[in-house]
Amino acid sequence: MSATLPKPHPGALPAYLRIAERLTIEIGAGRLSPGDRLPPERRMADAHGVSVMTLRKALAVVADRGLIERRQGSGNYVREGGRNVGTYAFFRLEAVPDGGGLPTARLIGLDHLPKPAGRTLGSDASHAWRIRRLRALDGVDVALEEIWLDGRFGALRADQLSESLYKSYAERLDLTIARAEDRVGSGALPDWTPEAFHLPPGHVTGLVERQSFDQNRRLAETSRTWFDTGRARYFASVP
Repeated sequence: MSATLPKPHPGALPAYLRIAERLTIEIGAGRLSPGDRLPPERRMADAHGVSVMTLRKALAVVADRGLIERRQGSGNYVREGGRNVGTYAFFRLEAVPDGGGLPTARLIGLDHLPKPAGRTLGSDASHAWRIRRLRALDGVDVALEEIWLDGRFGALRADQLSESLYKSYAERLDLTIARAEDRVGSGALPDWTPEAFHLPPGHVTGLVERQSFDQNRRLAETSRTWFDTGRARYFASVP
C-alpha cells in the first residue's frame, strides 16, 4: 500500500476512489486481514501523494462498503465478513511477484459494429460496442483487452467511459454486471496490438476469455484479455 498512485489520465477515477479501490482489492484478496489496523492517516496520505482530507474521503467509501471500521481516537481496522470488493471486483489480474497492484486502463478504441459471428450477447440487436483498452497495474502495462458489449443497452461515448467499465455501465446504461465466467489459457497477441505495448503482435501470452451477465441473468458482454505472464498473473479468491 506504500506505492505512489500512477499519474491520472483521461478517464481516470478521482484520486479518492483510486485509493478506495486499492484498499478494497487488498482486503478482498486477503492481503489485509480482519482485525488489521491500517497505517496512520497522515502516513497513508503521504504515501499516496494526497491530502489527509482526500484520504479520509477514500476511507469513508471503504467504510460504507462495510470493509473497515473507523474507531475514533484509535484508527481504522479491517472488519470481519466484508464481501464487497468494489468496482474492480471482476478484474482478476495481479502484479508479479508480490501480488496486488491498482488496475487502471487506457482506451484504445470504441466502435459500434455488427456483431461478430457467434456472439449473440443475449439479444437480437444487430450491433454491439467494441471496446479496446490497454491495462496496467500500478502504472505498468500488463494486458490488452477487447470487449464486445451488446447494443441493446444504448449508445456509448469515449468520454463517458471511466477506468472502471462496470462503473460506467451502471451510471450510463443502467447495466449491472452481476456475474462473470472466466476461462484461462494462452493465446497470441492480436494484430491490433499497439506499438506502445511492450510485446509485439503474435507473441503468446496468458489469455482470459470472459462472459459477463446482467442483473437479469442475460449475457451482456464477452471479452478477451491478453496478459504478460512476466508482469501479471490471474488471481481468484474462493470463499
